[in-house]
Amino acid sequence: MEKKLMRIGISLPRELLDKFDKTLLKRGYSSRSEGIRDSIRIYNQHYEWMQQIRGRRVATISIVYDCSKTGVSNELAEIQHENMDLINSSVRFHIEPNSCFEVIILQGEGEKIVELAEKILSLKGVKHSRLMTVPIEKIEKTS
Repeated sequence: MEKKLMRIGISLPRELLDKFDKTLLKRGYSSRSEGIRDSIRIYNQHYEWMQQIRGRRVATISIVYDCSKTGVSNELAEIQHENMDLINSSVRFHIEPNSCFEVIILQGEGEKIVELAEKILSLKGVKHSRLMTVPIEKIEKTS
């Protein structure tokens, strides 16, 4: 079966592309296209994993963001205030003058946690985001 390939164009900051090219070389990829295809597969798998999160959960959302970008700190605070029923705690510190690392600790329904994580990830200025969840039932069974 022949696969139809689609050609796309994207714009990236020079530093990001240079780092991607170095990673591709280290990992032995034959082309950027191969690396981009793998990246898209991984992105889609992560999205599918997030869509399967159900039931009561404890979770963390870890983020790195550019705190010098206008409004990102305020938007994060506003999102957190809107979700106080899920958020137990958060801690933030400066990695560099313009970069903050924040960990948000949550407990609640998985679907709501995922919705919150996606809202945070989509903010302009958020550079990295990672969601980690554990079903509460698994915690209770091991006790």
